Amino acid sequence: MESSSSTRRQATRQKLYEAAVTLIAEKGFSATTVDEIADRAGVAKGTVYYNFKSKTELFEELLRHGVGLLTASLRAAAEETGARGGSRVEALDAMIRAGLVFIDRYPAFTQLYVAELWRTNRAWQSTLLVVRRDAVAVVEGVIAQGVANGELSEEIDVPLTAAALVGMVLVAALDWQAFQPERSIDDVHSALSLLLRGRVSGH
Repeated sequence: MESSSSTRRQATRQKLYEAAVTLIAEKGFSATTVDEIADRAGVAKGTVYYNFKSKTELFEELLRHGVGLLTASLRAAAEETGARGGSRVEALDAMIRAGLVFIDRYPAFTQLYVAELWRTNRAWQSTLLVVRRDAVAVVEGVIAQGVANGELSEEIDVPLTAAALVGMVLVAALDWQAFQPERSIDDVHSALSLLLRGRVSGH
């Protein structure tokens, strides 16, 4: 059982993550101050420094935390499909949906993550590469199993295909939210499902 102080600290960190992610998504990292993050989270400025040594460390932890949640939801989707005897393609389909649900729930974090992924020379570049590796590795594992059991073609380039699937979900979901918000998550999922199952060419 967690102590009440550790639970309280988790709740405070969660508030700081949420405040930081929305501010940084709105204004950018450089323009966001620790004062603003504390103010938005409803905590004293000292609390930010008690939990994180610097704004950069807060941001690194934010990336780890957010991508960690995404990775866990992708893994859970694959495991649930496996537990009910589903195929690896069904597992990938469930992971696409889990990704869309995550992005729908954390749109500001997703925008931030996608924007930061392509920037270079950031203090947190190595952290970003590590957490991206974790998320993509879950997808790679399922594709590799599909190749091994004959469900998927042996010609598949596993790392690139995994990166392409993750990229497809991230970009399609951001496009959905920015330009086609009237569409339901089921709509978006079924469109991506057709791509996954290779049924776009009409054969």
